[in-house]
Amino acid sequence: MELYGKKWTVTELRRRVGGMDQLAGIKPVQLDDGNERPARAFLLHTAAGLEALIIADRGLDIAAARYRGKPMGWRSVTGDVAPQYFEPEGFRWLRSYFGGLLTTCGLTNVGMPASDSALSGRGLHGRISNIPARNLCVHQGWENNDYVLRVEGEIREASVFGENLLLRRRITAWADRAELLLEDTLTNEGFRKVPFMLLYHCNIGWPALDKGSRLLCPSRNVVPRDDAARSGLDDWHTMTGPRRNWAEQVFFHDMAPDRRGWVTAALLNAACFGSAGEPFGVTLKYRADTLPRFTQWKMTGKQEYVCGLEPCTCSVGGIEAELRDGTAQWLRPGESRAFTLQFGVIDSVEAARKLASEIRPGAA
Repeated sequence: MELYGKKWTVTELRRRVGGMDQLAGIKPVQLDDGNERPARAFLLHTAAGLEALIIADRGLDIAAARYRGKPMGWRSVTGDVAPQYFEPEGFRWLRSYFGGLLTTCGLTNVGMPASDSALSGRGLHGRISNIPARNLCVHQGWENNDYVLRVEGEIREASVFGENLLLRRRITAWADRAELLLEDTLTNEGFRKVPFMLLYHCNIGWPALDKGSRLLCPSRNVVPRDDAARSGLDDWHTMTGPRRNWAEQVFFHDMAPDRRGWVTAALLNAACFGSAGEPFGVTLKYRADTLPRFTQWKMTGKQEYVCGLEPCTCSVGGIEAELRDGTAQWLRPGESRAFTLQFGVIDSVEAARKLASEIRPGAA
């Protein structure tokens, strides 16, 4: 293991600390203030400078993450909200949307609410992020020469006469790395074929997002969602400072995976390209075979200052549009799908240049 500029053996490290949580660990906690109360969560930290808040009662989503004190994800004005305050109808999902490094959307709706959302609960972006996880398991220990941190759990979205979908989630970190690996397995545990939708709402904020920041991704084609996005099509990859009365812009990307089937996207601040300041950026990797679509949410308004990187299985038009257009994905009884995301950071001009050379230019 390499820490603080030197390689160490397991024995050498164990001689220098009592508990390994001096370097890296996971601590179960309960959020206990205001409408976050009571929500189970995990605080994770690594010797490489990564910290994360994983909320077990919110689908094991990553409500906050920092690298050496710098926030990686945007945080909304709602703060952390316990699942009992979730309002599923229409667009009320926004009242408990904390943003964070990751908010999961689905599993029976993504995007526009269904016309019967008041009855079906298929409102904006679905229910999965507001379902508490069960069968939680925490692992902290040596695996060969790596000290590994892992949180696992199961999130079930189910209804009598309806779907029975189980999402098994595992989040892994390493003591000497500033990386988070998320592995999901979605299984239809019912006895009828059901449609599903899944979108990973990865919300990158300041300081990775700032005036002069750039989005690097291997985009073969970029399609604007509407007139607001069409007006900014030439600048989808460049960011401004916070603006007053900014109308969100949403772009749909066709990504070119690398030879191993991975797509890498990164939001890097201007210092990564030689401007004054401290270089900082956030990276996202995912597999294109299981997440074939990608939505970019460019929201550079005051306070709502965020760039969403959103690999997904679907559009954001909602389940009714998917069924109408024949584009819905289905799971047969007993069928499973696996999904993988990896988050990382960039903190030097050299690392930014290397990454830029590895990502083929997009439509810029």
